[in-house]
Amino acid sequence: MPGPRLKAALVAAPLLLGCDFSSSPSRQKTIVIATGRLVDAGVALSNLEYFTSLEAWAARLAQPGERWVGGFDMPFGLPRELVQALGWPTDWSACMDHYQRLSRADIRSTFKAFCEARPVGQKFAHRATDGPAGSSPSMKWVNPPVAFMLHAGGPLLRQAGVYLPGLMPTPAQPPERVALEAYPGLLARAVLGRRSYKSDDKLRQTPDRLDARRALLASLEAGQFKGLRLQLAAEQRALLVSDARGDSMDAVLCLLQAAWALQQHQQGAPLYGLPPDMDPLEGWIVGA
Repeated sequence: MPGPRLKAALVAAPLLLGCDFSSSPSRQKTIVIATGRLVDAGVALSNLEYFTSLEAWAARLAQPGERWVGGFDMPFGLPRELVQALGWPTDWSACMDHYQRLSRADIRSTFKAFCEARPVGQKFAHRATDGPAGSSPSMKWVNPPVAFMLHAGGPLLRQAGVYLPGLMPTPAQPPERVALEAYPGLLARAVLGRRSYKSDDKLRQTPDRLDARRALLASLEAGQFKGLRLQLAAEQRALLVSDARGDSMDAVLCLLQAAWALQQHQQGAPLYGLPPDMDPLEGWIVGA
């Protein structure tokens, strides 16, 4: 059992969030938030929360009286090359204001025209973080529609008064809520390589993918990511393994990235483990 000092430290430390995001949530495809705490030996998963609307998710983020550090599976910025080519503002806040005013149809047609004017093999512009993270370009509007994720989720994070390190000015007082761009694939590939562990298609929810989820979870519990051991109750483990879509698992992967970021900050890193020279327009995936 933890002693009084450790108990006090756990209470004082911010809550951890990991979010598997959807730009069009529904009962079939929810947004998932995993909550947890840093504990002596790693990260203890507390709860899994499911949201069928952007409004409910936004209300959860803005819940009063709660301090948290969260990892969110959505891009926080666009490629500098794209922004400059389109003549959009290169200040992040101004760029996001402009982007928010566009419709999804506007985004699709603008980005499609940009790609069509470029040579084969170089259609999409990339952020600097895409290489080390192995992530999709944040301008993609389909498979996966990450451009719409930024369009839907970014404004709601800002409205909730969330601090985004490296993209926003450092606040004078310690922030109540801190959001970092996370990417579940970064952790999953370190364990599984290119082996798939999830699918939205029921016909592809195979025993091989079930085995992959078991292997991935076992590695997380063993502390394979940054030495952080994931601590689970038996029923939590069963739920994560049984979720063939992988949304709950992805939220937990983001939770671990948030935990590592909080550790970095506690050890003196002002940007929660993000590179000091990161592009303040594009953003960076934590842990990449």
